[in-house]
Amino acid sequence: MKTKFSAKFALVKFALMVAGGLLALSAFSYAQVGTDVKNAADDTGKATKTAAKDTGHATKVAAKDTGKATEKAADKTGDATKTAAKDTGHGVKKGTKAVGHGVKKGADKTADAAK
Repeated sequence: MKTKFSAKFALVKFALMVAGGLLALSAFSYAQVGTDVKNAADDTGKATKTAAKDTGHATKVAAKDTGKATEKAADKTGDATKTAAKDTGHGVKKGTKAVGHGVKKGADKTADAAK
């Protein structure tokens, strides 16, 4: 009977060693998964930061360009308004002169007719 007991004991001892090895392996695997998840989160954070920087830079450049375009458009509008005002003033001056000339002619004719 002594041999059966030793065989059972050896078998139990072997089973416990295998179970201990599997437990250690699973603990290591879980630790590795945790590290991988942490690394993935770090990489995602870095990528997000880089994307935010690039987006901010693009927005800044677009705002500068929009400001320049707005300034140019305002200058052109101002120039066009100035030109239109000049032309309008010139037209009014001519019209007034013509009306004044017509009034003078009409007054002369009226004076001649009254004589």
